[in-house]
Amino acid sequence: MASPTERREEIIAATRALYEEKGLARTTIQDIANRLGVARSLFYHYFPDKEAVTSAVLDAYIADYLEALHYWNDNRRPGDIEHALSSVVHLLRVALFEHDAFRTALASRENAALYLDFVNRVADQTAAYLLESTVRDYEARHEVRIDHRYETFYVLILGIIGYMRQHPDADDALIADLIAQTLHMERGTSPRAAPLPC
Repeated sequence: MASPTERREEIIAATRALYEEKGLARTTIQDIANRLGVARSLFYHYFPDKEAVTSAVLDAYIADYLEALHYWNDNRRPGDIEHALSSVVHLLRVALFEHDAFRTALASRENAALYLDFVNRVADQTAAYLLESTVRDYEARHEVRIDHRYETFYVLILGIIGYMRQHPDADDALIADLIAQTLHMERGTSPRAAPLPC
C-alpha cells in the first residue's frame, strides 16, 4: 500500500501526464481519478481542487527545470563564458519551451494567471540558484558589474522568457548577447585573476 507521500506523488504524476496528453482545460478531476483507478474522494483527500493539483504540477515542472539547471552548472567549463552562455540558452529552450499540450495550454490567454505564476516562480528560483552558484564562480574570475543582483537576474529571466516566447525563432547567439549585455559580462577577454579550480 502506498504511503500518503507516494499517493500524493502518484496523483501529481497522473495529472501531469493527463495535462500533457489532453491539455489543462480538458482534464477533469474524474479523469485523474480514472487514470489512478480510484474514487474522486481520494483525490479530494490530497487536494482541495484542480487548482491545487495544478500548482503541484507546476512545482514538478519547476523541479525538473531546476535539476537541469543544476546539471548545466555542474558541467560548465570553468572560465568558458561562451560555452556557458550558449548552453544556458539551449537549456532555456528545451526546459521551458518544449511543446506538449500542458505547456501550450499554460501559455494560452485562458491560463494567463497560471502562466504568470509559473514564470515568476521560475525567475525567483533561477535567480536565487544562480547567485549561490554560477555568479559566485564567475566572480572568482571576473568583476561582477551589476548592482541589485537578485533583482537584475529576476528581471532578466522574465524578459528572456517573454522574448523567446514571442520570438521563438530568435537566434541563440542573439539571446546569449542579450544575457551577456544585461549582466555586463566580460566576453573574449582575459579574467582578472588566474583561474581557480572550480
